[in-house]
Amino acid sequence: MIYKVYYQENVLEVPVRENTQSLYMEADSERAVRYALKDRKYNIEFVQLLEGNHLEYEQAAANFNVEKV
Repeated sequence: MIYKVYYQENVLEVPVRENTQSLYMEADSERAVRYALKDRKYNIEFVQLLEGNHLEYEQAAANFNVEKV
């Protein structure tokens, strides 16, 4: 399954929508995604499962790079 992770790079700052970044990860569960990212010190806002038409739309984007857990 492919997940889209919305995060802020600095965990010590207040989250600001304009600073939100995203990445894509392939993993078995949301828990596996969060565990894989715990060493990066990101302030994870939301982890979203991508499937169906939404996944196809995201795959068409130029910055679609999937990391594997």
